[in-house]
Amino acid sequence: MKILFDNYNNNPTCQALWGFSAYFEEYKLLFDTGSNGRVLLKNMKELGVDVNEIKYMFITHSHWDHIGGIDSILELNPNITLFIPSSLSKHLINDLKTLAKEVIICTKKPQHLFGKLYTTGLLGKEMPEQSLIIKDDETKVITGCGHFGIQNIVSVACGVIGKKIDFAIGGFHLLRSTDEEILDSINSLKKLGVTKVMPTHCSGDKAIEMYKENFKENYFTGGIK
Repeated sequence: MKILFDNYNNNPTCQALWGFSAYFEEYKLLFDTGSNGRVLLKNMKELGVDVNEIKYMFITHSHWDHIGGIDSILELNPNITLFIPSSLSKHLINDLKTLAKEVIICTKKPQHLFGKLYTTGLLGKEMPEQSLIIKDDETKVITGCGHFGIQNIVSVACGVIGKKIDFAIGGFHLLRSTDEEILDSINSLKKLGVTKVMPTHCSGDKAIEMYKENFKENYFTGGIK
């Protein structure tokens, strides 16, 4: 996984803005698109990711900081299959059907996407959001913002693939959480069997520091690299 767009930045040649996007080269899959298409494309060029190699795009939810670069990607490469949440605007969904190779609308029902990849299905009522599951020797869950709660998402993911999740990655939505709430999320993940974490984007500085303290060598730094 290569983080292309994040508000945390460890690469001086790239630009940081609020939002998130990552690329999974093994699957040719772009995960979310950040808030700004021009910046996403600039960062991709700096990080050696060719827009024409992308075959799939996975969108977690409808917030601007995750869908802002969709049109910029599709303008350069329309030969992409989109996995989008049904909670997106109906007008946007209809437009995307004319811009992309294929549009697969994901609902509340978990489903197998292709290969080792699954979606949790849309979770939560206020901001329905899907997360990506990778069922491999090391199982992973990747969240956009994690509005439903990272521990709740991981619990659902375990049920979807019938295995514990080893690695939780992405936005953990703890930016405005108390220390007690953050610690509860840490302890809950450990009880679920998560051994590695990479909190970034909307996880918040305090939560990131607490996760680093608790997971020690199994904490991995997020942000653009």
